[in-house]
Amino acid sequence: MELIKMEFKTPTIEDKEEIDRCILADDTRSCDYATANIILWSPFYQVKYAIIDGLFVSHTDEEGGSFCYPLGKGNKKKVLQYFMDDCKEKKIPFVLHGVTHEMEEEFREIFGDIYEIEYDRDISEYIYDREKLATLSGKKLHGKRNHINRFKENHEWSYEPLSDENQLEVLAMLMEWKMQNCDPEDIEKHDEICVSKNCVINYKELGLVGGVLRAEGKVVGFSIGERASNEDTFIVHIEKAFADIQGAYPMINQQFVIHEMEDFKYVNREDDAGEEGLRKSKLSYRPVFMVDKGVLRLKSEVKN
Repeated sequence: MELIKMEFKTPTIEDKEEIDRCILADDTRSCDYATANIILWSPFYQVKYAIIDGLFVSHTDEEGGSFCYPLGKGNKKKVLQYFMDDCKEKKIPFVLHGVTHEMEEEFREIFGDIYEIEYDRDISEYIYDREKLATLSGKKLHGKRNHINRFKENHEWSYEPLSDENQLEVLAMLMEWKMQNCDPEDIEKHDEICVSKNCVINYKELGLVGGVLRAEGKVVGFSIGERASNEDTFIVHIEKAFADIQGAYPMINQQFVIHEMEDFKYVNREDDAGEEGLRKSKLSYRPVFMVDKGVLRLKSEVKN
């Protein structure tokens, strides 16, 4: 097998342009391949990446180690075969994580039926029709409209894009939200707050778009996201609002969609991490389909 040059490193903001070149040249709606997500979450999941023959590939040491599916316009067969051979030589399992149905189909077309894949419902991503989220039309979304109407009746409100002018207010709101919602022992929640803070601080450098909701002049909600690799889909990474303000969550959800996603057909609101309350909430907005993701292993290495 031809030698492939691999130099894996931790992704940083300075690497955004290089990563974008590969990812935006391909086609997936998965939030795992959103550049800001990759950069911001990499310290928490021990992720390192490399650009190999024009393809973006990442590796994590979590759960014994695994690769993401290569993304870009390079020779995927060559890179995947190299990883399989390299893992065999090192006597470690070949594992791909975050594999969508489209990626699985591509892998099967290249290598045939040599693998097994296990999909995980807890990490399936929710995809919504952008127009439906904007209008909330129909009987099934009647409750959302009612909450928004109560918010409009009870507050002098306004919406504005995230900017340098309101950035500090949004950060202050996030810290207040943290005090109300984060248990000191909940490490994952604190990680999420850290990522949310870095999203707000570095939104321009990361190419993120944000929206801010005010009530009586005070910031009571905000949302941040970016375009997916698939150009018809916008991914919402962060959404925070004060739960004790009736309608604040559905209001920032709707306003963000209306003002910042006019050019998109679909909205990816990511997964529910297996949290029952979050799953109920995301299902209540009536997704049009899910992006399922799984872990792919070679049949020859799977222990029965």
